Amino acid sequence: MRGILASSIGVTCAAALALPLAPPAAASDAPDAPDVATRTVGTADVQAGSRADARADSRADVRAEVPGSTQSLPLRPLTHDRATGAVLGLTPRTVRTFSLLGVVWDDPSAHLHGRVQVRTRAVSTGEWTDWRDVETHYTEHGADPDSPEAVSGKTRGATAPLWVGESNGVEVRVLPEPDSGEPEDVDPVDAEADEGVSGGEEEGEGAGEGAGEGAGEVSTLPAGMRLDLVDPGEAESEVSGGAEVSGGSEGSGEGTGGAEPAEEPRTDVMTAAAKAASAANSALVPLGATQIPSLTAEETREELVTLRGTELTEQQQAKKYIGPRPAITTRRGWGADESLREKSFVYTSSVKAAFVHHTASGNNYSCSQAPSLIRGFYRYHTKSLGWRDIGYNFLVDKCGRIYEGRAGGVAKPVKGAHTMGFNTKTTGIAVIGSYGSKKPSSKAVKAVARLTAWKLGLHGMNPKKKTSLTSGGGNLYAKGKKVKMKVISGHRDGFNTSCPGGKLYKKLGSVRSKAAGYQGR
Repeated sequence: MRGILASSIGVTCAAALALPLAPPAAASDAPDAPDVATRTVGTADVQAGSRADARADSRADVRAEVPGSTQSLPLRPLTHDRATGAVLGLTPRTVRTFSLLGVVWDDPSAHLHGRVQVRTRAVSTGEWTDWRDVETHYTEHGADPDSPEAVSGKTRGATAPLWVGESNGVEVRVLPEPDSGEPEDVDPVDAEADEGVSGGEEEGEGAGEGAGEGAGEVSTLPAGMRLDLVDPGEAESEVSGGAEVSGGSEGSGEGTGGAEPAEEPRTDVMTAAAKAASAANSALVPLGATQIPSLTAEETREELVTLRGTELTEQQQAKKYIGPRPAITTRRGWGADESLREKSFVYTSSVKAAFVHHTASGNNYSCSQAPSLIRGFYRYHTKSLGWRDIGYNFLVDKCGRIYEGRAGGVAKPVKGAHTMGFNTKTTGIAVIGSYGSKKPSSKAVKAVARLTAWKLGLHGMNPKKKTSLTSGGGNLYAKGKKVKMKVISGHRDGFNTSCPGGKLYKKLGSVRSKAAGYQGR
């Protein structure tokens, strides 16, 4: 079917739909304008295509004079397949420079049963890429159902964001397909079958309710589909330096050297929102710091008493099982535009478990580009999906560097939007990349182990044990169900999804063992 569709699309695009749709002026010219409403595409749009191309060509090299921007282009019918319905997309066109993209639609509860493919034109070479698949299952990374963030009226459905590097041309097609009822592990370059999903152990009945319903039925595409093109902007201070985080050796909870010297805080003027985000880490570093330095095991245990002394149990006071604090790049360090998020911070009471994710954004990035990717995710989550902030609590790049995610303080129990149904009393860690068919780097796996050893150790949690969590609602566990989860779990353990990719999921056993070792267990 895909071969027939591809052939049909090629003929139709070449013969009948050579004229592109003009991007909405508000979306392309106003980087931080309110979200653009979708509109019906009619004959006038096609007639205006050539004029739109000319305007796009003339402004293609004009970069927004703000830290990032988003272009939102409504998708239009390209052709129609009798078996599956209309194929939506955009014919090849010139656009303002962008580096990350995703397809967005109106209803966050609507599922995209189809295949999204894109081609882009690189700024550096002027060459077009081959077609790349975009991960279509992404909403399950969001806030819990019925939570204030989920019912804000601002949220939307979307694919995973795909990092493409600096580009100024794009073509997209959305191919409807029957709903298989099972998530696929799709990497942006090649699709490969993956192991089945696996969940936690439920205390009671009701596991798997609703999963797989409607399998085999042909579904219509969600309403209001559009392509969002994200320019992450330029940060004043990009992260650079060595990839390895300092600290203990493999399997050890002890640091091998002294603490890293604290970076000098940046001295440029900070907005009130930037001050608030930075001040949330004031117990660890000075205001304006771009990096939270690593500590030795002994220094970390001393800090634990300072941070949570009155809350520690007698057992925790007698034996402090906590991994050495790893180095963490702050939001200021990766260049967060604090005006994009909501002003307040939301916390949960404690952290009993860590959920590991992949960003499903592709692996074609260098470690020096990681801050740009994070700024892209942040803008995509807030401006395109309508979330209050970036969803993940932490991110880890392929070189093992750790980054602060959602604002509120890395040592505090910030409530994220990463595992729908299990955002309460948990933390979410995303490894940047796609790991359905590609193995994560050993540095990234080690960094996840070091981070969880420290973060879970702040709350006395053993990485090799299980804990009880209450579902906030999802497609594996009904709202209110108590579920036994591993303290370090994969996203697929709490939701019927392929995340964090089969190759990364297989590494979680190693992560648990290493994290326990770092804690001195």
